[in-house]
Amino acid sequence: MTENLLSRIEWPADLRLLWPEQLPQLAGELRQFLIDAVSAQGGHFGAGLGVVELTVALHYAFDTPNDRLIWDVGHQAYAHKMLTGRRAAFQSNRRWQGLSGFPSRSESIYDAFGTGHASTSISAALGMAIAARQKGLNQRWHLAVIGDGALTGGMAFEALNQAATEQVNLLIVLNDNAMSIDPNVGGLQEHLNALRVAAVARTSIFETMGIPYAGPVKGHDLPALLEAFEQAKKQGGVQLLHVVTTKGKGFAPAEAEQTHWHATGLFDKISGTRQAEKPQLGPKYQDVFGHSLLELAQQFPNIVGITPAMPSGSSMLIMQEALPARCFDVGIAEAHAVTLAAGMAAEGLKPFCAIYSTFLQRAYDQLIHDVALQQLPVVFCIDRAGLVGADGPTHHGAFDLAYLRCIPNLIVAAPRNEVQLRNLLFTAAQYEAGPIAIRYPRGNGQNAAWQQPFKTVTLGKAEWLKTGGSTLVISVGPLAEQVQLAIADLQDVAHVDLRFVKPLDTEMLTAALQYAHVLTVEDGCVAGGAGSAVGEWLLLNGFKGRFQSLGLPDAFVPHGSPDELYRFCGLDAEGIKKALHSLRQ
Repeated sequence: MTENLLSRIEWPADLRLLWPEQLPQLAGELRQFLIDAVSAQGGHFGAGLGVVELTVALHYAFDTPNDRLIWDVGHQAYAHKMLTGRRAAFQSNRRWQGLSGFPSRSESIYDAFGTGHASTSISAALGMAIAARQKGLNQRWHLAVIGDGALTGGMAFEALNQAATEQVNLLIVLNDNAMSIDPNVGGLQEHLNALRVAAVARTSIFETMGIPYAGPVKGHDLPALLEAFEQAKKQGGVQLLHVVTTKGKGFAPAEAEQTHWHATGLFDKISGTRQAEKPQLGPKYQDVFGHSLLELAQQFPNIVGITPAMPSGSSMLIMQEALPARCFDVGIAEAHAVTLAAGMAAEGLKPFCAIYSTFLQRAYDQLIHDVALQQLPVVFCIDRAGLVGADGPTHHGAFDLAYLRCIPNLIVAAPRNEVQLRNLLFTAAQYEAGPIAIRYPRGNGQNAAWQQPFKTVTLGKAEWLKTGGSTLVISVGPLAEQVQLAIADLQDVAHVDLRFVKPLDTEMLTAALQYAHVLTVEDGCVAGGAGSAVGEWLLLNGFKGRFQSLGLPDAFVPHGSPDELYRFCGLDAEGIKKALHSLRQ
């Protein structure tokens, strides 16, 4: 019986004790371990399967952690974690108080740089390489593994531009699988396709920038990878190695449907059959957005859709499939997406820019300078607002209310349910005086009868859900449901759905001045958020009662299930009830 090699590998130093001829067997065992683990607990899947051989080869050829290894985004780092002392703990991956689903400096010395958003690896690795040079550690290698999807981000090219002029040991490993979450798009992808299939040598874009290029190398051929890494070490300096891999390699369903298997819940590891999800009362907010946008686009011919590489995740794919000429996937390029939308709006189109809350952070200047300053009617459909769950602090939409409400000319809305989301999208489609931001959470709503006729929403108007009493709760977005549960048996507590964080409903706030206690509840950061806006207004207008804001703490919230995280932050019904009790004592 063949000895199991993976059981002998706790650290990369153990890996380097193997003969090169043993590495394919180890890679096979590692791939099977990954399939076993993710099938039983869910998580990111296809990207990790695609880099098993590359991960083994990197840790075998280089002296990690002394040599710094950085994974761009980090979806693909599961095999890396299994080889760096975390295999036994891997069942806790993405779970409350368990391993992070992404590389994390606080978790392991082998995670040289924390990641979660795309296109950062070359900048970080170059910074480390310059630091090593300053300290006289000139022999240390710095390895940036970046996918062709992440390479579309402008930041990657900014880093390449500088790297070409630096005298450091930096190896950029381009993991080319023609995918991010969805298939890659654009001129760079066409160039990489040409490099892959060229019958004769041709000049790469990287060489024209002054960066030596090698490849393409077959990314599942361990001898070829090891030879390429040895050549890179002999050559030294800044280099780019083009490695071609298959996302989902070794698991037929994941190879066949790469977008579908980017991340997964539980599934049968033999057949690939996914475990049925628990029935939900309402649809996903993303699907409400996608179907509603298509309806609106069919009604308003000037509507266009823009997404930075997230057509599936945002459900803009629904419109893209029906009206492909009016949808634009611009790749992982958030800043470009926003200014592209501004240009379209300047010429009379009505762009709906679907973008995750944490990704919009990467286009903040463009939002202010190119859209809001010029009062252009762009609609920002801000997905993944609030706590997203297992993806953790790199993806929690904690800051959007705080960073948006300070921007002039911008309307900021937070629908509490799916029907409100539809109506706000309809209202935004007709609003031409400036930009509107509509933020909504990841996951399912509660309204099975969501597909109702569109209605126009009065901008800046809150909605009273319960009146009377001496205490007022002002909620933001879907947390209205938890508030309703918390106050169900409290007869003297009123409840308002704020709905618009900017502009505030001053008529409602004037009424709030008469209450003895006011509590605001939001799924964003307390510092500078919606509660701060309400509290500022009340203070300036003579409020004499007691006031408290309940929201996310002034800390990065860890990963876990949404229920665990909202309970941890005191934003479940029980936590809200406790806050009310404390406020009214």
